[in-house]
Amino acid sequence: MAKEFHRLSDLLEHGFDTVIDVRSPAEYAEDHVPGAINLPVLDNEERARVGTIYKQDSPFRARKIGAALVFRNAAGHIETALQDKPGGWRPLVYCWRGGQRSGSFAWMLSQIGWRAESIKGGYQTYRRLVYGTLYEGRVPHRLVLLDGYTGTAKTDLLHILDRRGVQMLDLEGLAAHRGSLLGEMAEPQPSQKAFETALAVALSRLDPARPVVVEAESSKVGERMVPPALWAAMKMAPRIEVEAPLAARTAYLVRAYDDILSDPDRLRARLDGLRAHRGHAVVDGWFELIAAGDKPGLTRALMAEHYDPAYAKSRKAIGAEVLARVTCESLDGPGLEAAAAEIEAAVEGFGRGL
Repeated sequence: MAKEFHRLSDLLEHGFDTVIDVRSPAEYAEDHVPGAINLPVLDNEERARVGTIYKQDSPFRARKIGAALVFRNAAGHIETALQDKPGGWRPLVYCWRGGQRSGSFAWMLSQIGWRAESIKGGYQTYRRLVYGTLYEGRVPHRLVLLDGYTGTAKTDLLHILDRRGVQMLDLEGLAAHRGSLLGEMAEPQPSQKAFETALAVALSRLDPARPVVVEAESSKVGERMVPPALWAAMKMAPRIEVEAPLAARTAYLVRAYDDILSDPDRLRARLDGLRAHRGHAVVDGWFELIAAGDKPGLTRALMAEHYDPAYAKSRKAIGAEVLARVTCESLDGPGLEAAAAEIEAAVEGFGRGL
């Protein structure tokens, strides 16, 4: 039986015991329904082979070969990953568009006695619901942007606010990128579709009646684009500006960016691309600081000669409403806690319409 879903919230709250993605590992890796496990009935090579036969030889022959592979692989999953499932287990199965792969696997599971259903339209149904939420709809949440120069510990403040019960959306965490020129992390960024899945899930867990704090970002976080509906809401949102002395920002960034500051080759490769924007003399000065191993000096120079001018230019162009300005004399634990308390008060005031 194929189950229809017309709203993303209904699919995310499906009520089944397990969601099974029977697509190939490559399809699953790009994006999948949250919480789904991957039990492919065709692996990457098998899917490519069957597809080639279908297009270049014979659709009938492709279906015959595909069926044998699907049932063979499905039997393997039943004997291994699913061997301990009880009789009342309720799995929800999907493939690319709710066709033969998921239909065959769900049928086999139902013949055993499990109450298996498939998603009508498969992954394409899920993706259409995510797309509608982030591209065609309107984000219902009232956003407040946390703004400030690079090095004002905005991401740390977001997580302190979260612990204090303030709703927040961590775009950088979801995108696996710190949102700046040197912001790549050890783990690769998710695909655009997987980033959007994470966003849709995070938004679905937030109460639209309460404000949501989001770090002020550009329209891209690393290589991942902020979807139009969310970006439109961010552009209209009021801001809370966080300020901190240059010395405090320097100390914070030296700690937070130690991974790339300790990698001279990677640093030079990233900064060399700024010659057209900042000039050869400026970039050569940065390279001298890298060669000297002067992490604080390089950090100060990057803020003074790149990050701060870029921020000031973009801030002037936006001209958004400022709800509050919060000054952090230090960016250590007590300083951040004090700043978070001020931000929380400003957010609560906004929520009450003050």
